[in-house]
Amino acid sequence: MLDILLVDDEPGLRDTLAEQLVERGHRVETAQDGATGSEHVKRRLFDVVICDICMPQFDGLSLFRNIRKEAPGTDVILMTAYSEVSQAVAALKEGAYDYLTKPFDVDELLLQVQRIDEVRRLRRELDTARTALGDRSASVVLVGQSPAIRRIQEMVKMVAQSDAPTMITGESGTGKEVVARLVHEQSSRRDKPFVAVNCGALAENLVEAELFGHERGAFTGALRKRDGRFKAADGGTLLLDEVAELPLPAQAKLLRVLQEGAVEPLGTNTPVHVDVRIISATHRNLLERIKAGLFREDLFYRINVIELQIIPLRERPGDIPLLVNHFLARMAPAGKPCPTISAAAWAALTQYPFPGNVRELSHAIEHALVLCGGKEIDLQHLPATMLSAKNGEPQTALPATSDIRPLQAAIRDFEHSYLLRALKATEGKRARTAELLGISRKTLWEKLRGDADRSAARSAWQQPPDNDTSTIHSS
Repeated sequence: MLDILLVDDEPGLRDTLAEQLVERGHRVETAQDGATGSEHVKRRLFDVVICDICMPQFDGLSLFRNIRKEAPGTDVILMTAYSEVSQAVAALKEGAYDYLTKPFDVDELLLQVQRIDEVRRLRRELDTARTALGDRSASVVLVGQSPAIRRIQEMVKMVAQSDAPTMITGESGTGKEVVARLVHEQSSRRDKPFVAVNCGALAENLVEAELFGHERGAFTGALRKRDGRFKAADGGTLLLDEVAELPLPAQAKLLRVLQEGAVEPLGTNTPVHVDVRIISATHRNLLERIKAGLFREDLFYRINVIELQIIPLRERPGDIPLLVNHFLARMAPAGKPCPTISAAAWAALTQYPFPGNVRELSHAIEHALVLCGGKEIDLQHLPATMLSAKNGEPQTALPATSDIRPLQAAIRDFEHSYLLRALKATEGKRARTAELLGISRKTLWEKLRGDADRSAARSAWQQPPDNDTSTIHSS
């Protein structure tokens, strides 16, 4: 919901737009001229001001410049006749959000307002995340607001209330150890040890000694007695990371330990009782490993009582801004403000598929912080692997200046390509496409024709299609 000020000297247009905006859940105030609108801005803060450029005495451009002084955080959308487009473009350079050329479809304005609402909501979420991170700086945090992450957060709360063996699955770098630590921190074992062991990093001939311990002289090089990881985690939680990499002999002994609740260190037959909550993690498909004879089926069912699956980052791109903010706050030098990120760098971050998931994003932000020297993070500060060429190979050189186009032109090209993809997905059904995109068929048609053909498109569509919102004309 946004607080919107609508300024226009045409009562019919003003009332129509106000009614449409209120129906979308926004709070709307109106003003009949620029001077009145300026008084409104002085009295209270608005999220958005929508104003006509051509108004008697105090025009929209003067109002826009007043707003820039009085309330620089307010987004301004200008409405203009075709002959005033050059003035509107100049206002864009001064910081206006956008402009609409009369006559325009109400849906176009509603779409612009919706975009502003989404951006502001994201900023609020970032602020909330920043506050939460500050409050929990010493704790493990699972950053994200996507449905997949919220599901994991809810599951963690429930799983932490029991000691049931838990399996965490997901691609490398998705944060499996973070989830395991959260389960431990929210459980009754939080004051006891949390021990993580990477099963894939252990030498095959030392796996059992590392996990279960050994007596002095149990094997060559065992110069003194050592407790294993199970004993170190007694009373707490043991994370068996990359459990699929355990060799079969170690799997057999692990199964026995889980069944009996006791370990036998190498070099002795005396069992040692341990009270450990087991959490396992893997990026592999264990059922396929079982079919291949590489993993014991009975051990699988013993350690996989509850499964938590973490979705890869490419399937939850909405979490990227929150994660970037988290890493900037955590990695930026103490006592210095976090650097901002340029539009080009943001585009690269949001379009990159992150095969290394959250871990790769963390490394990318750390890389950028080192290279930017405290200034704005730009494209050249990101890792070369993120600036991928068409063949999927890393691009080591930055694009030539001649390849860089104005942002608005790039956005229009992307929008055109996206509309064509949407049409293809609906097998060319324009009504269905427009419904999916949240715009009218008339707007869809005009956007596909492009800016150059916009005038011709308007003449071909004298009347809006059935069930479309009425077209707005200037008097």
